[in-house]
Amino acid sequence: MAHPDWFDQKRIILGVTGGIACYKACEIARQLGRLGATVQVVMTEAATAFVSPLTFQALTGHPVRTSLLDANAEAGMGHIELARWADLILIAPCTANTLATLASGRADDLLSTLWLASTAPKAVAPAMNQAMWADPTTTQHCQQIEAQGTWVLGPDAGVQACGDVGLGRMLEPDALIESLLTHIQSGPLDGRQILLTAGPTHEPIDPVRYLANRSSGKMGFALAAEAKRLGAVVELISGPVHLETPHGVRRTDVETAEQMHQAVLERIVAADIFIGAAAVSDMRPAQPARHKLKKQSDHLNHLELVENPDIVQSVASHPHRPQLVVGFAAETDDVERHARSKLTHKALDCIIANDVSGGQVFGRDITAVSIIDAHTTQHFSTTTKEDAAKAILAHLSVLLSQGPSHGTAI
Repeated sequence: MAHPDWFDQKRIILGVTGGIACYKACEIARQLGRLGATVQVVMTEAATAFVSPLTFQALTGHPVRTSLLDANAEAGMGHIELARWADLILIAPCTANTLATLASGRADDLLSTLWLASTAPKAVAPAMNQAMWADPTTTQHCQQIEAQGTWVLGPDAGVQACGDVGLGRMLEPDALIESLLTHIQSGPLDGRQILLTAGPTHEPIDPVRYLANRSSGKMGFALAAEAKRLGAVVELISGPVHLETPHGVRRTDVETAEQMHQAVLERIVAADIFIGAAAVSDMRPAQPARHKLKKQSDHLNHLELVENPDIVQSVASHPHRPQLVVGFAAETDDVERHARSKLTHKALDCIIANDVSGGQVFGRDITAVSIIDAHTTQHFSTTTKEDAAKAILAHLSVLLSQGPSHGTAI
């Protein structure tokens, strides 16, 4: 069974639907918060007749969401924001009507709509009259959502609010959280060691000038955050960027390509996966000046450049090569052909190609990527870097499960 620490730093949507068991949801919200989770309560209109939204706001510290079209949400699309935000969706209590809604795929309020829009793990805690629970239609609805991967927690047996006795009571909060933990599986990258580079490198010309590129590091940091969410132990080596370190990720800051190369080599032995997302400068000045060069200096007019180490290729040829070595290819033309050439030449397991013509992608929150390995190509156009990171790591998880299949350098 997973440890209660699993909830620490997790973002949980607690859906509350209209039943007398709503009072138990208050204790669930409180307990999840004490375990370190950030809890966002989403209530149906019927639920507000049993418990005031203000109660949940006081328990979680966050305003309760009830409206499908929220004028205060980004572009008024609150369900999409929440769907992307959540690490887990738990509906407790889940009424017979809500079960029917989920099973049918309807999306007629905020809770059912974000349920459809989210790819996060999902669980329900049924709560209803014993006769309603025993009805074959309810059984069918439970089977349908379980087949889709939803965890059904409970119900319990006992005396019900209506006076009936039998199955249908919602689990008590302690038992519900324990049941939830038994269903939580380790992420597909649980315990895997991922070494990842991100951002640009700065190659000094003199104490005030340097050669660099337009990389913001956002894609690499999104990959680090997603890998950690999937259970990996993540080591991030970053060039100069203005980004916060993802929670739980160990970060080392470097400036130059040579420093990044050295940091990678010092850590490569322990890695299961290496992802070279950094935009490493291909060249550097042969002799950086010790003092600021003047405009009239011949050194500025005729910079002598030398080649930087190819970090991804050196990892692919390392005696302690990770199981997967992944590169990035930023191209302005004939993107897939150039990327496949790098995949083969550098003996990589996978390469992520970006079309950066016209400066697109750099510094932005959206991207377009192609995930390319020896046998397949997947295109993802106009997506967030967070969603691209999810697609990339989902693909790498599959490759990892298939075992070594390294390319051959030519």
